[in-house]
Amino acid sequence: MSQFSTAGLLAARPWIAGFVAFLVVLALIASGLFSLPAAAVQNPHAAHLLQVKAESKKKIEPPAPVIAPPGSEVYQAQRGDSIPSVARKQLKRTKYLTSSEVAEAIRAANGNRQGVFLKSGEQIIIPGILDAPIVEKSVPVARDFEVRAIYLTGVMAGSDHGVRIIHHWREVGGNAVVFDIKDSDGIVNIAFDNPLASGQRHYIPDLPKFVHFLHSQNMHAIARIAIFRDEHLVTSHPELAVMSRRTGQPWRENGKLVWTDPSNPKVQDYNIALAKFVAQSGVDEVQFDYVRFPAEGDQKDAAFAFQNHPSESDCRDGACPVAPPAGPPTDRPKAKEVQRSEVIADFLKRTYAQLHPTGALFSLDVFGVMAWQRPVDLSHTGQDIVAMSKHCDVLSPMIYPSHFFGMDGIAHPGDAPEHFIGESMDRFKLITKDSGVVIRPWLQAFAWRTKTYSPKYVEVQIEVAKQKGGIGFLFWNANNDYSKPYTAMPEMRAAKGHYFRGDEVGVKPEPVAATPVASVAASATTITPTVETGLAPSPTATAGHAAQKIWRH
Repeated sequence: MSQFSTAGLLAARPWIAGFVAFLVVLALIASGLFSLPAAAVQNPHAAHLLQVKAESKKKIEPPAPVIAPPGSEVYQAQRGDSIPSVARKQLKRTKYLTSSEVAEAIRAANGNRQGVFLKSGEQIIIPGILDAPIVEKSVPVARDFEVRAIYLTGVMAGSDHGVRIIHHWREVGGNAVVFDIKDSDGIVNIAFDNPLASGQRHYIPDLPKFVHFLHSQNMHAIARIAIFRDEHLVTSHPELAVMSRRTGQPWRENGKLVWTDPSNPKVQDYNIALAKFVAQSGVDEVQFDYVRFPAEGDQKDAAFAFQNHPSESDCRDGACPVAPPAGPPTDRPKAKEVQRSEVIADFLKRTYAQLHPTGALFSLDVFGVMAWQRPVDLSHTGQDIVAMSKHCDVLSPMIYPSHFFGMDGIAHPGDAPEHFIGESMDRFKLITKDSGVVIRPWLQAFAWRTKTYSPKYVEVQIEVAKQKGGIGFLFWNANNDYSKPYTAMPEMRAAKGHYFRGDEVGVKPEPVAATPVASVAASATTITPTVETGLAPSPTATAGHAAQKIWRH
């Protein structure tokens, strides 16, 4: 019995000790020497939670304000903002050309910030803020400045890829870029305030800024404008179209509604206004393309404003191709029939008079086949090279070898660059003799209708054009793929003076020995094509003058 009692007491010791401690606490509480918060009495964990909350409140401090360095600005993000969206909104206010460049600069200015989305209220630095919009001026060069250029569409020119192309072309020895302001679709690639310029897509959002970038690379900026082939203008304003004699409706070239009336004063004034605006934005040269009448389709059905012999009341100063004679109508001699070539020449005369004071050069793209001076080509296009050369600084004939199909009895002209480049240049030099105009040809940078397109093909074209009196060159590729010229240029640059002089913007060219010009071709007699290529003879074509389908411009 005693053993059991002793064992029980030993087992109960911890309980007894706890109970004694409890009694001691109760005694202390009763004497007022110890107390617990009410919350702690109700919840033993509350004291700890209150302490943690108090400490957390002490640690929360407002974020330090973001201070923008000079040339930058603080932007507070709105709900739904992202770095790309902010970059697009801020592009026009910055020195950068593309929104991608702005986004990259934003990340760098904000501690190489990662991610895409921004928190509402978040402050970020926008670098490269301009104090005022860029105002650019043309960099004057002589008309015989040796241009070495590639062509870019408006979409490409305003893109990151386009900027890379420009840098690459400059690295290999190029010194100029031709870029679209308005192509034959009629879409204007810049902001231009004109009631007829309703079709705008601002692929080049800031023209002076883009030109400033080209100038920073010591490059000559050439703005290309497609003139009378303007699909958007003719569809949005059919009253400005070439009209059909048969239907009284807008005339179509092979089923396509694309031609405005080159003799319509409103059409002419619109294009001159665009050219002046571009020149005043700092470009160094304005280049007109499609400066002609339509060359295909039913020519007899096409009616133009100049054929209506407008009265004096319908003409503004300089708007009529041929001014009516003075005196009462009954006393006037019978008006001579105005030719398409006169319309084109008068338009160019007015344009040159308004562009020349800006300091920008004025150049014209013309069909390569016009060097052959065939009457059918002249009567259709109105491109009288002799007359046109009086109202421009530079003529750029499009002498792509592959486009001369059916000419000179050569079955595969694309594989005969020496012949067609040489023959074309000889003829253009002869036609423009003593005019002072510079011949700067468009050359082929594409593989269409040739099996021999290569860097060597590029070199041959440039070499022959120079030998025949050409000054500089322009490369055309509709897709802006210049891989072959990229390869050819370093080798040609190394052969100093052989392929090109190497003129640079702002640097006076070194004198070089005159390049001998090969003997001029025989008189430009009519040459009958030996191959017909996809176009029925024109109703106005005479025997031996089968109409030729002309591609590109």
